[in-house]
Amino acid sequence: MMPRALTLFFWLVFAACTMSVLPGCGKGGYAFQDAYRTDIRTVAVPIFKNPTFFHGLEVTLTDAIVKEIHRTTPWRVASADGAETILSGSIDSAELRRLSRGSETGMVQEVAFEITVSFEWKKNAGGEVLVARRNFRSADAFVPARGAQERLNLGERAAVDQLARDIVAELRSSW
Repeated sequence: MMPRALTLFFWLVFAACTMSVLPGCGKGGYAFQDAYRTDIRTVAVPIFKNPTFFHGLEVTLTDAIVKEIHRTTPWRVASADGAETILSGSIDSAELRRLSRGSETGMVQEVAFEITVSFEWKKNAGGEVLVARRNFRSADAFVPARGAQERLNLGERAAVDQLARDIVAELRSSW
């Protein structure tokens, strides 16, 4: 019975200490404020340019960015004419990179789908650049080898989704 009482006492002390520290967090470098810019309400996201041989990747990436903005930010995606800001970009490269080979066959076992983009987020009025990145990259691995037989679109989709999350996170970092 005694160890249970000590455990309960420990958790009560821990909770009391935690509650006493939280009100001071705003003064010590931590802030309980919005993670995204509150002076912006709308973002236009035109389809990214795509000079690569991966047809349709630009639509998939733009769609993933729009969904990520809706999912994680207070901003609304609007047309370029009605938006306060514009997020535009281009896919600089998209390639498959061999990660591993089978020891017996020498055939490729694991492949990475890697996408590199450049993007710019700027205010529609005045053209002030809020964020600009070059050679911004994301990759994800898939296993096309016998057994798993994962398809290319699995690696492509995972890399695109990660890239969309990273791009939207970069917009937050400007704040």
